[in-house]
Amino acid sequence: MATYTSQMDRRTLLKTLGSVSAGAALSGFSLAASPKDSSGKRFSGLFPIAATPFTPDNKLDLDCLNAEVKFCNRGGVPGLIWPQIASGWSSLSSDERFAGAESMIAAGKGGKTAIVIGVQTQGKDLPGAIAYAKHAAKNGADAICSLPPDGDNAAALEYYKAIGSATDLPLFVQTIGDMPVDLIVEMYKSIPTVRVVKDEAGDPLARVTELRAKTDGKLAIFAGKGVRQLMDEMRLGFTGFCPVVGLADLFQQSWELYEAGKLRESFDMFGRIQAFSTILNADRYVMVARGIFKEDTKSRATPGMGAGASQVPLSEAEKKVVRDALTTYLKPYLRG
Repeated sequence: MATYTSQMDRRTLLKTLGSVSAGAALSGFSLAASPKDSSGKRFSGLFPIAATPFTPDNKLDLDCLNAEVKFCNRGGVPGLIWPQIASGWSSLSSDERFAGAESMIAAGKGGKTAIVIGVQTQGKDLPGAIAYAKHAAKNGADAICSLPPDGDNAAALEYYKAIGSATDLPLFVQTIGDMPVDLIVEMYKSIPTVRVVKDEAGDPLARVTELRAKTDGKLAIFAGKGVRQLMDEMRLGFTGFCPVVGLADLFQQSWELYEAGKLRESFDMFGRIQAFSTILNADRYVMVARGIFKEDTKSRATPGMGAGASQVPLSEAEKKVVRDALTTYLKPYLRG
């Protein structure tokens, strides 16, 4: 029993379907089947994981957290998830999580970016997870997301049933470890609020076809793990993608181009993202270089992930390299 601890000829097709639906046809995904929340926000495309910014004195920086929401809205990014693994959720207090959720939801009011709030807790604190879910619903979140609790398949199923019935919000299931496809299918069939699985268990690319088939293509399957294999993920039928925020607008453009049947242009856009990431300190400094975070924004060490060299200040020369790269290579494509 698994346990867990706290992914016809093309030319003829393009001519037949037209450019707008060709990308969806190539992946076997129906845009019409893409789930939505009650406000009409569609659960497909880019749903990056928000970083958690802190002030120099180690306080949660709500201004910078809100800036991520505003950046995603400007950049045409359909959704934003916080807090999850890349957010350092396990380092946050309950007060910080409640305050951050309220602030982000408020910042997103009237925008097109869906705000998805993570509700998982450490250990087996189901009442705590339900409290986070109810708080998200009360404050107007668009959906909730959760990692599984410690335990086996049966415990995971009962946990998701409990938080799925705690509110009417759409539920994103985050898989880890070796959570089997049949468990996800059972969750989808038995929990009405389950709309999305962010699949990071095992080899997501190897199992996405089975997962789609067993849910009749109606469960949205999101890719995580840094979205390093975007072209294959789109081809195989993933319909949502969860990188980090810094270049989410470029990732979204790659998805839009793919959906429009412009496969080479989609490939080129993803190539720009990958090339930028090879520049020294680019991934680390991009949030500041793009005006989302402040020069003195800090991160907090996360258990199991560490901080280490990321806390060593960059020199002005190192920062300039990243800013120059944004201007020279990516400026025509930046939306946010």
